[in-house]
Amino acid sequence: MLSQFSKNIADSVQAEIAMAAKKEANGDVAASFRHLETAHVLGQESTWWHVKAYILMFGWAFRQKDVKECLGQVFRIIGAATKTAIGLVPAGNTGGSNISPFKTLPIKAEIQHAILKAKGNG
Repeated sequence: MLSQFSKNIADSVQAEIAMAAKKEANGDVAASFRHLETAHVLGQESTWWHVKAYILMFGWAFRQKDVKECLGQVFRIIGAATKTAIGLVPAGNTGGSNISPFKTLPIKAEIQHAILKAKGNG
């Protein structure tokens, strides 16, 4: 069963996932990954969306034949599946293997607003 936050943030996360797919289909793989990173930040407090973002990032890496990113995403999928529910989430972390999975990063204002709104605080 999805949490209220998971349900409330769904439209924002799904919009980013759709943009990622569109960008990749048009050959802009860098922009595609950036949209997946935004989907990750939006949904990282939800186990469902956190794991889903990492699975999509893994798929992206696989299609790009990026072994380093694939391996990084496997590690992150396991971490998200086991740690998100207990609050071990570095806020703002974009989820790519180029960033430590433990590093907190600043969150863009528009993303923070969507998160707060999904929590009922915005």
